[in-house]
Amino acid sequence: MRFSRFYHIQKTLLQYGLDELIPASWQPWYARGMRKSAFWLHNRYPDYPVGKRLRLALQSLGPVWIKFGQMLSTRRDLLPAEIADELARLQDKVDPFPGEQAQQLIEQALELTDISELFSSFSVTPLASASIAQVHAAVLRQTDGSDADVVIKVIRPDIRKQIIADLDLMDGLAAIAARYLPDGKRLRPREVVSEYRKTILDELDLQREAANAIQLRRNFEGSDSLYIPYVYSDFSRPNVMVMERIYGIPVSDIAALNAQHTDMELLAKRGVEVFFTQVFRDSFFHADMHPGNIFVSREHPENPKYIGIDCGIVGTLNSEDKRYLAENFVAFFNRDYRKVAQLHLDSGWVPVDTNVEEFESAIRTVCEPIFQKPLADISFGHVLLNLFSTARRFNMQVQPQLVLLQKTLLYVEGLGRQLYPQLDLWKTAKPFLESWVKQQVGLPALWRQVKDNAPFWAEKLPQMPTLLHRYLEQGPKQQALMLQQLQLLQLQQHKANRQIIAAALAAGSLISGTIAFTVGPLWLAGALLGGTIFFGVKALLS
Repeated sequence: MRFSRFYHIQKTLLQYGLDELIPASWQPWYARGMRKSAFWLHNRYPDYPVGKRLRLALQSLGPVWIKFGQMLSTRRDLLPAEIADELARLQDKVDPFPGEQAQQLIEQALELTDISELFSSFSVTPLASASIAQVHAAVLRQTDGSDADVVIKVIRPDIRKQIIADLDLMDGLAAIAARYLPDGKRLRPREVVSEYRKTILDELDLQREAANAIQLRRNFEGSDSLYIPYVYSDFSRPNVMVMERIYGIPVSDIAALNAQHTDMELLAKRGVEVFFTQVFRDSFFHADMHPGNIFVSREHPENPKYIGIDCGIVGTLNSEDKRYLAENFVAFFNRDYRKVAQLHLDSGWVPVDTNVEEFESAIRTVCEPIFQKPLADISFGHVLLNLFSTARRFNMQVQPQLVLLQKTLLYVEGLGRQLYPQLDLWKTAKPFLESWVKQQVGLPALWRQVKDNAPFWAEKLPQMPTLLHRYLEQGPKQQALMLQQLQLLQLQQHKANRQIIAAALAAGSLISGTIAFTVGPLWLAGALLGGTIFFGVKALLS
């Protein structure tokens, strides 16, 4: 099975001429010979650009490879722009599996004899079908006797086995590339596959997705900007998830949004605010915000609200990454390239021996021409891409959490400009970031830390007199014990010094006695050998 799948993958790659991606100078003679011997596997699409051929090949290999291509499209630090742009066009449209089979999977997961025990209606025809799962509409019977419109997400049957097999093959191909390609180590193909493995396996666990959705919903409870559908966690399993059905407008349907007179400028700005709020306030952000996962509520078009679904991929940032990232953004706004360079060193994103002046000059070279344009014409996401590309020349290790952030920011900016082409993302983001940075330093941050630690100190404060008394009582005893141990250590050191000196004298006497026995008077040799015995015994008895 594995060999046949491996052959099918190789056949597909060669028939789309993807061996052209490897320069001839990188291919050893035997690799070129093997390629020529497979004459029946010729390039069937020589007139297509290589990026298009790569996209079509991944589509033909199936869901796992389609999603791999989608992930690669976000790694613009590794791929030429034309290939990344082509991969970004990959559409995750997959034929659905039978609805009757989905019903059986739901019944098994929820331990139902018949689906009607829990759902008053169930649509066998799926609402949507993707590479990992598909979604069915249903009506849930609630404990209070009321009905609730829901959707049931079901993982494709046997998809895990197929994914694991393809991931193992990917890892094998990546290992070959890392070992034999001249640029293999820099491109780190095995790390890329490892990152993809974690992402796609996380998507297979719908209980993880349910937990992510619950967290995001709690973070934006009562918000006018974002709504996350309610998850019925009692009916969620690793391969089945039940959640509230929403009836929003797809965010990509600009005509429908205009037809209901949606405030597009406010909607675009709220998209930016939602992103930065998730990243800097919550440290927990929806990392798959492509248009297929975002809807707009039909209620209150003058005060529009986003609806987010499919929370299988989320990103997190620790406090240090957040602070450095926010300060980087603000420094960019202010064209303070020296601070940008220094922040990269302080954060450990580039090696500590990096020349700050050279790094600053490289950043200025890339970014200064951008600022000659009007702010509304500047792509914030591409500035971030340029920053990462420049840092890569200085051996910057790509941080996985920053890759997710970069991908999400590109989605958000692209979406915002689609909704409202005049969107000035810089102008929208700068006040938010400057305010956040101010909150992290100075008296506000100090007061917040005091409040955060107050419960801990309130718990420990009653114990302080006892702890202080115990310390004062035990202090003299501990000092006396430490003094005794120090005196004992000094005696041992003196003894060791005496042993070393005696052993050195014994060795010297032995060498001198041996020389005297050979060339000198015998009485001198005997005296020296006697000294050897004396000092040797003294060294042993010291």
